Amino acid sequence: MSNVKEDFVIPFTGALQASLAVLLTIFYGVIAAQFDLLNEKSAKDISKACVRLFLPALLIVNVGQQLNLESGTRYLAVLIWAIIYNVLSMVFGLAVTKFMGLPQWVTPALAFNNTTSLPLLLVQSLQSTGILDSLDASSDAIDRAKSYFLVNAMVSNSLTFALGPRLLNGQEEDSPDEEPKREDQDEEAAERNSIHEHQQENEETSLLPNRAVRPGVKAIYLTHKRLSNFYSSLSPRTQAVLDFLWQFFNPPLIGAVIGGIVGLVPALHTLFFSSPNKGGYLNAWLTASIKNIGDLFASLQVVVVGVKLSQAMLRYKKGEQSGSVPWKPFTIITVVRFVIWPLISIPLIWILASKTSVLSDDPILWFAMMLMPTGPPAMKLTALADVSGAGDEEKMSIAKFLTISYAISPLICFSVVGALKASQAIASS
Repeated sequence: MSNVKEDFVIPFTGALQASLAVLLTIFYGVIAAQFDLLNEKSAKDISKACVRLFLPALLIVNVGQQLNLESGTRYLAVLIWAIIYNVLSMVFGLAVTKFMGLPQWVTPALAFNNTTSLPLLLVQSLQSTGILDSLDASSDAIDRAKSYFLVNAMVSNSLTFALGPRLLNGQEEDSPDEEPKREDQDEEAAERNSIHEHQQENEETSLLPNRAVRPGVKAIYLTHKRLSNFYSSLSPRTQAVLDFLWQFFNPPLIGAVIGGIVGLVPALHTLFFSSPNKGGYLNAWLTASIKNIGDLFASLQVVVVGVKLSQAMLRYKKGEQSGSVPWKPFTIITVVRFVIWPLISIPLIWILASKTSVLSDDPILWFAMMLMPTGPPAMKLTALADVSGAGDEEKMSIAKFLTISYAISPLICFSVVGALKASQAIASS
């Protein structure tokens, strides 16, 4: 009985507590929305700050601190695995949606799970329960787990931005603000008006002196104009290729690249992450400040999930058509994300780690890779509902679907226990 308790009950209880902690954090976002502490606009602003500022900062610190010339192979394995399972998920989503006649939003729901906020918060919660100590009790184990999940998130986000901008609405969790189109104007007049508008806007918002703002705005605008003219001179095929490649340039990817450069260059790694008496002259102030804002990402983004779910439900509460949860897509997505992918990823990573030399001997790496394909759909489905012109009833159905999907997110505790036991078995063999 004691062996059963030690082998299953204790890890399961710890994983369940960690999952409930994530669910409660979402619930706090719902409470904030219910009491008008956060509204839809503020949630969108917070989400934008999370994606464009906090997540890149987190990537710079975690990837840069953990990555070096010796650990580079670990991250290469994460990159390859992230691309493989995301592409397979997209292909499967397209096939299922087409052959079963499911709604269009089922494809991204199957293709992209929540790879950022939920895994990071889950890791933090697992740290408090102490169940990862059986794999690695070192002080940097949690930071390594975060860095692996962040690299996976960077790949997932980049694929989302590049391959699904029309479905998933680019790099925002919400619909973009449409920019007003200019009427036909004289080119020189349009140029003068645009420069004047940008100068006035920057003079009102920038803390720099106006004399410093005006030349900068004019230089940026003229550079943009020259690049636009060069782009217009290219062939349509070349423009299409450049448009596709441009989608990969997003803040999380830039943060990961900066972190990779800092980590792989020994002098920069020492400067940013060593103690001050060992040459880390930037560690105590610059690195610490970047880490401070990066640590805001996980909890804030999960709170935003709660706000969005609450607002999505309230938006249609007074409507005559309340919608219904589409049971067939819900069942398929739940089974794929919480059952099928763990049944694939855990044995596959176990084989690669125990029977081959493809993966390094880091139990935290095995554990993280086993869990990467698991979890509820990304919240970008709410943006898809707006962009695709879905009716109110379908939007309400999606809102209910996401609410239930995140309500049952503690199901991930079974995958956590499976990944934990498999990693322990590899380490002890």
